[in-house]
Amino acid sequence: MTAGDSVEAAGERFRQVARQGALHELDSREFTVPDITPGDLVRWAYDNGMVNSKDGRVVYEQILGAAPDERCPLCGHGVVRTLDHFLPKRMFPALCVDPLNLVPACADCNHAKGERLPTDAETTPLHPYLDRIDHDPWLDAQVTHSNPVWLDFFVNPPSSWAQILIERTRYHFTLFGLATLFAVQANRTVNSIRHQLTAMLDAGGKDTVRAYLTDEAETRLADRLNGWEGVTYRALARDDAFCNGAFEL
Repeated sequence: MTAGDSVEAAGERFRQVARQGALHELDSREFTVPDITPGDLVRWAYDNGMVNSKDGRVVYEQILGAAPDERCPLCGHGVVRTLDHFLPKRMFPALCVDPLNLVPACADCNHAKGERLPTDAETTPLHPYLDRIDHDPWLDAQVTHSNPVWLDFFVNPPSSWAQILIERTRYHFTLFGLATLFAVQANRTVNSIRHQLTAMLDAGGKDTVRAYLTDEAETRLADRLNGWEGVTYRALARDDAFCNGAFEL
């Protein structure tokens, strides 16, 4: 079997197991190439063949540009700056240039994930190409009435989801620190609209404030069902105290 045959077979094995939701069961020893050390294979195929060659770089940039609006698919917020190897290239060298194993990512998510390997199904992060969960609403938030107010984000999956998908989503949410990331952005949003909300409250009362927040939520959620912006406005609109002026410092 040639090196090319070994790489192709590794890719097929990766896809087969990924479809079964069993990436945690893979043995990294299956993903080497005979007579080529892992380090040499990564340098030859990925570093020199893809990242640092003219033709290979075209492919690299195409994969990097696959993320809509340059938004990191792992966190849904950061700007894509790099490609993350979903299964680490050091341990799975035969997958180092496999497109399914190359995920556009922001620098923070790439760092957070590192070379961590899933030890069971529950600790397998969501793969943005394989685990398409955004047809269902699963991200939620609630207002914490501190000074200033704060939003707590959490996973609130539909009852139709299998338990293993719920656990994986919660693990992914924790691994990439999404609760804190989204809360920081939401707090900035509240700060940016506080003056506007005060004027609305003075002019039309809490119903005017709620109507504005609801409209903003619907507009954003129509674009991204689980985007932190839409979820932020929805949570604010639902909170009676916030609509009645709790946003004021």
